[in-house]
Amino acid sequence: MIIWLASYPKSGNTWVRSFLSAYYYSSDGKFNFSLLKKIKQFPSKDFFNEKLKSVDEAAENWLIAQKKINEQNKFCFLKTHNVFGAYKGKSFTTSEYTLGAIYIVRDPRNVITSLKNHYSLQEDDALVMINSIYRNLRDENDHDNYSNYSFISSWANNYNSWKISKNINILIVKYEDLENHTSETFSKIVNFTDNLLKINNNLNKDKFNNAVETTRFEILKKKEEEEGFHEAVYSRKEGKNKKFFNLGKENNYKKLIKPKTLEIIEKSFNKEMRELGYL
Repeated sequence: MIIWLASYPKSGNTWVRSFLSAYYYSSDGKFNFSLLKKIKQFPSKDFFNEKLKSVDEAAENWLIAQKKINEQNKFCFLKTHNVFGAYKGKSFTTSEYTLGAIYIVRDPRNVITSLKNHYSLQEDDALVMINSIYRNLRDENDHDNYSNYSFISSWANNYNSWKISKNINILIVKYEDLENHTSETFSKIVNFTDNLLKINNNLNKDKFNNAVETTRFEILKKKEEEEGFHEAVYSRKEGKNKKFFNLGKENNYKKLIKPKTLEIIEKSFNKEMRELGYL
């Protein structure tokens, strides 16, 4: 069965994925980048035998791929940026294949600064992206293949789709809690996961502490500088890979975003931001 690590892009998914890969897939809880291969992204080419030539074909294969995953009779984490919903009646996932989900949400005013860096966007373009209900992601280097097509919609639609999802257990985690209450928040994630998996063992404190310490932003940023990071995006505009672990706590919208942009975001997402305590 699948446990989803879901989020709108640039919301902390890779941080949670790094921690979980260290805690559940290493012997001592110490993180290294190779562990991330244990938690793959869905949809992606890894899960489809043939090239998918359209969005319709991709949607038709989502549940087929998940059925094959579950036939292995073991649980797996999967990362996704897809909304929880359906495309032309084809569901992204169902409770038949999903054990639960961890949804990571982040203040959209700080998401937009990360989008600017990650996708080499101007601020106005990043604002259009975060507001677009029709937004999708796909590999630009493989124009004829929709295997990794992800329908992400807008920041609010993405969050709401998972929040109101029925028939699955879901834990909503705020990025800001990961930053400010790191150990406590990761402990909640482990407890949630262990309950889903019916694991009755107590928290492995040594392993847990190692996983927390070795996935701190400063550590991940240094590892990327020293080793490179295979998930960093290549910028055609700049002719180099963009830093994946870029600003961390220095990502402060008050210093980085124009007042007019903030006004639009706060108006567009007012309901959700108030609900999450961002306003």
